[in-house]
Amino acid sequence: MPAKIIDGNKIAKSILENIKNKVKNMKEKPGLALVLVGNNPASEVYVNFKEKDSKEAGFYCERYNLSEETSEIDLLKLIGDLNQKESLHGILVQLPLPSHIDEKLIINSILPHKDVDGFTPLSLGNLICENMILAPATARAVIYLVESTGVRIEGKNAVVLGRSNIVGKPTAMMLLERNATVTICHSKTKYLAGYTKKADILVVAVGKQNLIRKDMVKEGAVVIDVGINRVNGKLVGDVDFENVKEVAGYITPVPGGVGPMTRAMLMDNTLKAMGLSKKI
Repeated sequence: MPAKIIDGNKIAKSILENIKNKVKNMKEKPGLALVLVGNNPASEVYVNFKEKDSKEAGFYCERYNLSEETSEIDLLKLIGDLNQKESLHGILVQLPLPSHIDEKLIINSILPHKDVDGFTPLSLGNLICENMILAPATARAVIYLVESTGVRIEGKNAVVLGRSNIVGKPTAMMLLERNATVTICHSKTKYLAGYTKKADILVVAVGKQNLIRKDMVKEGAVVIDVGINRVNGKLVGDVDFENVKEVAGYITPVPGGVGPMTRAMLMDNTLKAMGLSKKI
């Protein structure tokens, strides 16, 4: 039986509607700053979506479009100003940044309680301490999508392909916190199929088109495809969707899976960040 498709668009819409209902009765609205540096077409599309989501949720939103030539010092100054604005509870700097700007330096300059992406060292460190108030948005999206299937994570064999600080590592930590047995695979892993074939839950976040084939997936597995690859003007994932869906139990499409859910988690993190600001 073909896999059940996990509809990220539908789930994200429900989450955003719930956030909107919470926000509409608030006197003060959650505030989100969106910072885009340069002219990366994909980044502009992503920021447009995030701006749209925030406004639909009833947030106060400030967007900053900076030129490709913006200096590191000027960007740090802007973030310093945004850190001090009480009307802004979340700050999101769209990655990647131009090559002359140190991404780690910029991300680390965001106050931890305004880090709605969950990228700062403190946010990532909190995962180890099981303090997931502002956990990385994509990792949260992955967990939410797995749980939406009704499959119990506890006791399952989970394999995460990718070890980035943005997706792979935090996703692995969140699965571990839910009592899965977790294996992290990466570009140096030998005999990859030997690991993926045993996974009850398979999360793929590598950025390589059709890396995961049908013969690499356990029958009935939950497959979450985080990969985004542009091929002939179309978005495709890291999983050979049409073939893998014949053996998986549940699978996310690309687009329409993790992407909209990540944005929904960003909005939820902004709402949580507003609550954190009241305690500081």
